[in-house]
Amino acid sequence: MQDASSSPMSSEVTPASADSNGPDAAESVVSTHVLVPIEQVHKLRELARRTRIHQSEYLREAVEDLLAKYGRLSAPGGGQ
Repeated sequence: MQDASSSPMSSEVTPASADSNGPDAAESVVSTHVLVPIEQVHKLRELARRTRIHQSEYLREAVEDLLAKYGRLSAPGGGQ
């Protein structure tokens, strides 16, 4: 049986050290866990391999785009 800290539904976030491949070193980052369909994982890995851009960078970009889409971040140029 799993405890709450290892549950995929856990809301706990774990601080992660920023590295040269991630966001700006001054920016605070956390590690999180998501469940992704295997087909999407394969496609993301292939994209990252072809472009030499880390999967994590694509995922951060996707989260930023999603939040902007739903008005949770201010859009560049004075949007929502």
